[in-house]
Amino acid sequence: MRLLLTNDDGIHAEGLEALERIARELSDDIWIVAPEYEQSGASRALTLSEPVRVRKLDERRFAVTGTPTDCVMLGMSELIKGAKPDLVLSGVNRGANIAEDVTMSGTVAGAIEGMAMGVPAIALSQTGGPKPHEPFFEAAEVFAPGIVKRLLEIGWPTDVVMNLNFPNRPISEITEVEVTRQGFRDVQVRHAERRSDLRGRDYYWMGFRQERSQPEEGTDLRAIYEGKISVTPLHIDLTHAETVFKMRGVLGGAPPKA
Repeated sequence: MRLLLTNDDGIHAEGLEALERIARELSDDIWIVAPEYEQSGASRALTLSEPVRVRKLDERRFAVTGTPTDCVMLGMSELIKGAKPDLVLSGVNRGANIAEDVTMSGTVAGAIEGMAMGVPAIALSQTGGPKPHEPFFEAAEVFAPGIVKRLLEIGWPTDVVMNLNFPNRPISEITEVEVTRQGFRDVQVRHAERRSDLRGRDYYWMGFRQERSQPEEGTDLRAIYEGKISVTPLHIDLTHAETVFKMRGVLGGAPPKA
């Protein structure tokens, strides 16, 4: 099985090293195409207004001056020689990619680009911050190979990507996997912090507050809060079907007059 690995934290990220160790449990045919620099929050951005450069680190490892989407597209179309990959793995992200975060995530976007190019894809993220005296990505490394193997056995639709999130708990306390739906926070965690430079000019640093919401049962948020591994099937059709059905009865035909 041929694997393409990417991420949004950059070619030198510890999470990419963890992903490669996970991938080695699945195959020896591994290609890595990842951003030269961190691209967190890049979502599905495609670099169109400047050149994208590729630095070859070894025969199957490349650093790209672009986004995760650039990396997967270039990997598939230009850099991987011979057969295209059988699976794209994106991550392991430092921090969760759950709830509304998935629409901004470069990690998820790398998987989506794989799906868009006809290859099954999985995004992997490790929740929380570093744990004292333990490797940060331990949960992902211990549990991801088995989950990925099982997902490949089961299969999933060609227009779907799998989004895996691992809780920030000791291995002995992680005893359950839950297939979830994407949640949505009931608190605002994104914020802009105003600061001043040495010349007295204001600038802003964007970030997240560590505040918990009250998620519903069955959501990725709730699963992670409860220390479970969350597996969420995602797709990029953002249409709200219920509203389409309702509006068709009141809006359609000749355009309404002002």
